[in-house]
Amino acid sequence: MDAGSRSARLLAILLLLGLCALTGAQKPAACRCSRQDPKNRVNCGFPGITSDQCFTSGCCFDSQVPGVPWCFKPLPEQESEECVMEVSARKNCGYPGISPQDCAARKCCFSDTIPEVPWCFFPMSVEDCHY
Repeated sequence: MDAGSRSARLLAILLLLGLCALTGAQKPAACRCSRQDPKNRVNCGFPGITSDQCFTSGCCFDSQVPGVPWCFKPLPEQESEECVMEVSARKNCGYPGISPQDCAARKCCFSDTIPEVPWCFFPMSVEDCHY
């Protein structure tokens, strides 16, 4: 096999792997996108990216707010869509040191990944989530 054939074969394999990676990405849940404060958006695309290209990358797309990224990283995934929200939107539902089980017994959300914010917080209705 000559160098040209090997290069073409390698290129074909890389393109196939790239397509497989793209098809593995999914459109984020609506709350992970619509609850993101526009001023906190982290760019996830390039100038002129389409909504389909953005969603294929696993990112959010919203072109309605000028001056901020239109293709942006979604909020972190949570156990329930009702628990997806900006940290600043959390309303305390517990007390310092509450366990995940006691928080769940109150029908609240629990996430202890960020210090100095409520770890047990009230869920939000998903009715306002949209693309």
